[in-house]
Formats: sequence, structure tokens, C-alpha cells
Amino acid sequence: MLKEKIKLFIICISLIIISKNSFSIEPNIFVQSTVNRASQILSNDIPKIEKIEKLKVIAKDTVDIKGIGFYTLGKYRKELTDAQKDQYNELFQAYFLKSFSSRLAEYTNPKIDVQSQDKLNENYTIVSSILVATETRPEVKIQWRIYTKNPEKPMIRDLIIEGLSLARTQKEEFSSIIQSSDGDIEVLFSSLKKFINN
Repeated sequence: MLKEKIKLFIICISLIIISKNSFSIEPNIFVQSTVNRASQILSNDIPKIEKIEKLKVIAKDTVDIKGIGFYTLGKYRKELTDAQKDQYNELFQAYFLKSFSSRLAEYTNPKIDVQSQDKLNENYTIVSSILVATETRPEVKIQWRIYTKNPEKPMIRDLIIEGLSLARTQKEEFSSIIQSSDGDIEVLFSSLKKFINN
């Protein structure tokens, strides 16, 4: 009886290990899968508003919007109350999704080829890719900063396009808005609301 219990225990542990390993996703495969999903939507003959809504679903599933949002606040994050943090998270998500999806929806068929990945540490991997050139646009180098603390659920933390970090650019823009208003975070909130509602 004891031997049977031990055997059952070993089988259960083995299944857990196998399950965990089987759901681990390599960052390069994650990125290629994500861009393929987006390309499929963009190449479909559907209204732009429908494309935007479908792209928002992909973004919510693959982008660490909350993490990017707090990064873009920089030092000002520490000055927020809990209520302001909640408000900011809500505003930034709406802002990010509108900005991301409306811009991407302009492309008809962006073909992106993943080329390599470079594991920085346990938490981050850089995936390198190119936006394939067409008759109307040149080739563009894109690097994806992937947060891999949970290997079963990698998340996009930044895009670096031709050496320019989009997250850092957004951080500088928000910092400029806050500094020009003598550190008043509410001015940033108002700016985000204006963008969202336009």
C-alpha cells in the first residue's frame, strides 16, 4: 500500500513538471506568434474599427500595460496615492490601447520576421526582428523587450525601433508634461483623458 502511494506521488510530481515545461514559451516563438496574429487581422477585409477592437484584445493578452505605465511615470510614481495609482492605471490602459491599435490599424499587411533572441537574465530577453521592406517602406529593425519572470506567460515590456525605445520616449513625454505643470500629476491625467476622448 505504501509503495503504491509513493508510486502515485512520483507520477503526480512528474506530471506537474511535464505540465510546467510544456507550457513554457520561448520569447522568440511568443513574438512571432503575436505578430502573426496581428498580421492576420490587418490583412482581413474588415472595417478599420473592427480591426482596432481585435488588436486591442491582442495587446491586452501580450503586453504588460500596467508595467509599462508605471515605468513611464518614473520618479513621479512614488508620489501617487493609491487612488491616483488606480486612476492612472485605468487612464494609461485606455490611452495605450487607443494609441497602439489606431496606429497599427493603418498597416495593411506588416510582415515581421523574428531573427534571434538574447537572454539578458531570468526576467528579460531581447528578441530581434525586422519589418520586411515593401515598395513603399524600407526595412525596419525592431527589438522586443520581453518580460519572462513567468516563462508560461511572457509579456512585452518595450519595443525598440531602429534603436529608439518607445517606453523611454513615452516616459520623457510624460515627464515633460508633469515638469511643465510644476509637478501636478493631474495635468497628465487631463492630457490622457483628452487623448482618449478625442
